[in-house]
Amino acid sequence: MVKPSQPKGIKPKAEISEEVSAPVPGSSDFSGKGLLNANTLITALICLFFIGSNYFIVSLVVDSKLKNFPALTAAQEDEHEYDGKADRRGIILDLGEFILNLNNPSAKRYLKINVALELTRAAHDPPLHAKADGGGHGGGHGKKAASPLEIIEAEMSQYKPAIRDAIISILSSKTAEELSSLAGKELAKEQIKESIDPIFAGEREVKRVSFGAFIIQ
Repeated sequence: MVKPSQPKGIKPKAEISEEVSAPVPGSSDFSGKGLLNANTLITALICLFFIGSNYFIVSLVVDSKLKNFPALTAAQEDEHEYDGKADRRGIILDLGEFILNLNNPSAKRYLKINVALELTRAAHDPPLHAKADGGGHGGGHGKKAASPLEIIEAEMSQYKPAIRDAIISILSSKTAEELSSLAGKELAKEQIKESIDPIFAGEREVKRVSFGAFIIQ
Protein backbone atom coordinates (compact mmCIF):
# COMPACT_ATOMS: atom_id res chain seq x y z
CA MET A 1 0.00 0.00 0.00
CA VAL A 2 1.51 3.32 -1.02
CA LYS A 3 1.59 6.17 1.54
CA PRO A 4 0.37 9.50 0.35
CA SER A 5 3.29 11.71 -0.36
CA GLN A 6 3.74 15.01 1.47
CA PRO A 7 3.16 17.97 -0.80
CA LYS A 8 6.18 20.07 -1.43
CA GLY A 9 6.41 23.39 0.48
CA ILE A 10 4.29 22.18 3.36
CA LYS A 11 6.21 21.50 6.59
CA PRO A 12 5.24 19.02 9.25
CA LYS A 13 3.14 20.25 12.17
CA ALA A 14 5.95 19.65 14.70
CA GLU A 15 8.34 21.93 12.83
CA ILE A 16 5.67 24.61 12.47
CA SER A 17 5.06 24.54 16.27
CA GLU A 18 8.76 24.93 17.07
CA GLU A 19 9.14 27.90 14.74
CA VAL A 20 6.07 29.63 16.15
CA SER A 21 7.26 29.19 19.76
CA ALA A 22 10.64 30.86 19.12
CA PRO A 23 10.63 34.54 20.20
CA VAL A 24 10.86 37.03 17.42
CA PRO A 25 12.80 40.29 17.94
CA GLY A 26 10.41 43.12 18.61
CA SER A 27 7.78 40.75 20.00
CA SER A 28 6.05 41.20 23.43
CA ASP A 29 8.66 39.01 25.26
CA PHE A 30 11.50 41.20 24.17
CA SER A 31 9.52 44.33 25.02
CA GLY A 32 8.76 43.08 28.57
CA LYS A 33 12.39 42.26 29.34
CA GLY A 34 13.58 45.61 28.02
CA LEU A 35 11.00 47.47 30.11
CA LEU A 36 12.02 45.53 33.23
CA ASN A 37 15.70 46.38 32.70
CA ALA A 38 14.86 50.02 32.15
CA ASN A 39 12.79 50.19 35.34
CA THR A 40 15.59 48.56 37.34
CA LEU A 41 18.15 51.05 35.99
CA ILE A 42 15.92 54.03 36.71
CA THR A 43 15.23 52.81 40.26
CA ALA A 44 18.95 52.36 40.94
CA LEU A 45 19.70 55.86 39.62
CA ILE A 46 16.98 57.38 41.81
CA CYS A 47 18.35 55.59 44.91
CA LEU A 48 21.87 56.81 44.18
CA PHE A 49 20.56 60.34 43.72
CA PHE A 50 18.76 60.34 47.10
CA ILE A 51 21.75 58.80 48.90
CA GLY A 52 24.10 61.39 47.45
CA SER A 53 21.70 64.23 48.27
CA ASN A 54 21.28 63.09 51.89
CA TYR A 55 25.03 62.75 52.36
CA PHE A 56 25.61 66.25 50.97
CA ILE A 57 22.92 67.79 53.20
CA VAL A 58 24.14 66.00 56.34
CA SER A 59 27.73 67.08 55.64
CA LEU A 60 26.65 70.71 55.32
CA VAL A 61 24.69 70.58 58.57
CA VAL A 62 27.55 68.96 60.51
CA ASP A 63 30.11 71.43 59.15
CA SER A 64 27.93 74.38 60.09
CA LYS A 65 27.45 73.00 63.62
CA LEU A 66 31.17 72.51 64.09
CA LYS A 67 31.96 76.02 62.86
CA ASN A 68 29.47 77.55 65.26
CA PHE A 69 30.70 75.46 68.22
CA PRO A 70 32.96 77.70 70.36
CA ALA A 71 36.51 76.53 70.84
CA LEU A 72 37.57 75.93 74.43
CA THR A 73 40.24 78.18 75.79
CA ALA A 74 43.03 76.87 78.01
CA ALA A 75 41.27 78.23 81.09
CA GLN A 76 38.03 76.50 80.10
CA GLU A 77 39.89 73.23 79.57
CA ASP A 78 41.29 73.52 83.07
CA GLU A 79 37.79 74.10 84.43
CA HIS A 80 36.54 70.98 82.68
CA GLU A 81 39.54 68.98 83.80
CA TYR A 82 39.23 69.95 87.45
CA ASP A 83 35.49 70.58 87.54
CA GLY A 84 34.76 69.21 91.01
CA LYS A 85 36.35 65.86 90.17
CA ALA A 86 39.75 64.40 90.86
CA ASP A 87 42.39 64.64 88.20
CA ARG A 88 43.03 61.22 86.72
CA ARG A 89 46.75 61.50 87.42
CA GLY A 90 46.30 62.02 91.14
CA ILE A 91 48.83 63.34 93.65
CA ILE A 92 51.73 61.12 94.72
CA LEU A 93 52.56 61.42 98.43
CA ASP A 94 55.81 59.65 99.33
CA LEU A 95 55.78 58.73 103.02
CA GLY A 96 59.32 57.43 103.10
CA GLU A 97 60.64 54.44 105.03
CA PHE A 98 59.03 52.58 107.93
CA ILE A 99 60.85 50.22 110.31
CA LEU A 100 58.53 48.53 112.81
CA ASN A 101 57.98 45.39 114.87
CA LEU A 102 55.56 42.77 113.63
CA ASN A 103 53.02 40.97 115.80
CA ASN A 104 54.83 37.63 116.05
CA PRO A 105 54.41 36.23 119.60
CA SER A 106 57.10 33.52 119.34
CA ALA A 107 59.98 35.68 118.06
CA LYS A 108 60.68 39.30 117.23
CA ARG A 109 60.26 40.03 113.55
CA TYR A 110 60.88 43.37 111.87
CA LEU A 111 59.47 44.97 108.77
CA LYS A 112 61.32 47.52 106.65
CA ILE A 113 59.08 49.08 104.04
CA ASN A 114 58.61 52.17 101.85
CA VAL A 115 55.06 53.43 101.39
CA ALA A 116 53.63 55.89 98.87
CA LEU A 117 50.05 57.01 98.32
CA GLU A 118 48.28 58.20 95.22
CA LEU A 119 45.59 60.71 96.22
CA THR A 120 42.78 62.27 94.27
CA ARG A 121 43.01 65.96 93.53
CA ALA A 122 40.96 68.47 95.50
CA ALA A 123 38.82 71.15 93.91
CA HIS A 124 41.15 73.92 95.12
CA ASP A 125 44.34 72.33 93.75
CA PRO A 126 46.10 74.46 91.10
CA PRO A 127 46.67 72.83 87.70
CA LEU A 128 49.96 70.95 87.73
CA HIS A 129 50.97 72.38 84.35
CA ALA A 130 50.41 76.00 85.43
CA LYS A 131 53.47 78.23 85.64
CA ALA A 132 54.64 79.53 88.98
CA ASP A 133 53.69 83.13 89.74
CA GLY A 134 56.71 85.39 89.49
CA GLY A 135 55.35 87.94 91.94
CA GLY A 136 58.56 87.79 93.96
CA HIS A 137 60.28 90.09 91.54
CA GLY A 138 57.87 92.94 92.18
CA GLY A 139 58.19 92.63 95.95
CA GLY A 140 61.94 92.89 95.85
CA HIS A 141 62.43 89.78 98.00
CA GLY A 142 64.05 87.82 95.18
CA LYS A 143 62.29 84.60 96.22
CA LYS A 144 61.21 82.14 93.59
CA ALA A 145 57.46 81.50 93.62
CA ALA A 146 56.41 78.00 94.58
CA SER A 147 55.26 75.70 91.80
CA PRO A 148 51.76 74.14 91.94
CA LEU A 149 53.27 70.80 92.95
CA GLU A 150 55.23 72.40 95.78
CA ILE A 151 52.05 74.08 97.04
CA ILE A 152 50.22 70.75 97.12
CA GLU A 153 53.15 68.98 98.79
CA ALA A 154 53.30 71.70 101.47
CA GLU A 155 49.61 71.16 102.19
CA MET A 156 50.11 67.39 102.40
CA SER A 157 52.87 67.77 105.01
CA GLN A 158 50.29 68.59 107.68
CA TYR A 159 48.62 65.21 107.15
CA LYS A 160 51.77 63.09 107.16
CA PRO A 161 51.99 62.47 110.93
CA ALA A 162 48.41 61.16 111.11
CA ILE A 163 48.90 59.10 107.94
CA ARG A 164 52.14 57.54 109.18
CA ASP A 165 50.52 56.69 112.51
CA ALA A 166 47.65 54.92 110.76
CA ILE A 167 50.06 52.91 108.60
CA ILE A 168 52.20 51.89 111.59
CA SER A 169 49.13 50.77 113.54
CA ILE A 170 47.95 48.54 110.72
CA LEU A 171 51.28 47.00 109.70
CA SER A 172 52.47 46.39 113.27
CA SER A 173 49.32 44.36 113.94
CA LYS A 174 50.27 41.89 111.20
CA THR A 175 52.45 38.81 111.53
CA ALA A 176 55.33 38.00 109.20
CA GLU A 177 53.32 35.13 107.73
CA GLU A 178 50.36 37.39 106.94
CA LEU A 179 52.52 39.92 105.09
CA SER A 180 54.53 37.28 103.25
CA SER A 181 51.63 36.35 100.94
CA LEU A 182 50.28 38.44 98.10
CA ALA A 183 46.78 38.29 99.55
CA GLY A 184 48.08 39.53 102.91
CA LYS A 185 49.80 42.52 101.27
CA GLU A 186 46.66 43.44 99.32
CA LEU A 187 44.57 43.22 102.49
CA ALA A 188 47.00 45.52 104.31
CA LYS A 189 46.81 48.04 101.43
CA GLU A 190 43.02 48.04 101.54
CA GLN A 191 43.03 48.55 105.33
CA ILE A 192 45.51 51.42 105.00
CA LYS A 193 43.28 53.06 102.41
CA GLU A 194 40.20 52.76 104.61
CA SER A 195 42.01 54.21 107.63
CA ILE A 196 43.53 57.19 105.76
CA ASP A 197 40.48 58.37 103.81
CA PRO A 198 38.76 59.88 106.91
CA ILE A 199 41.87 61.99 107.61
CA PHE A 200 41.13 64.16 104.57
CA ALA A 201 37.49 64.70 105.64
CA GLY A 202 36.17 64.05 102.14
CA GLU A 203 38.45 66.50 100.31
CA ARG A 204 40.61 63.71 98.95
CA GLU A 205 40.59 59.94 98.70
CA VAL A 206 43.34 57.37 98.48
CA LYS A 207 43.36 55.95 94.97
CA ARG A 208 46.24 53.55 95.44
CA VAL A 209 48.66 52.36 98.14
CA SER A 210 52.09 51.31 96.90
CA PHE A 211 54.79 49.38 98.76
CA GLY A 212 58.39 49.97 97.78
CA ALA A 213 61.21 48.10 99.54
CA PHE A 214 59.59 45.30 101.52
CA ILE A 215 61.94 43.40 103.83
CA ILE A 216 60.93 41.10 106.70
CA GLN A 217 63.67 40.07 109.16
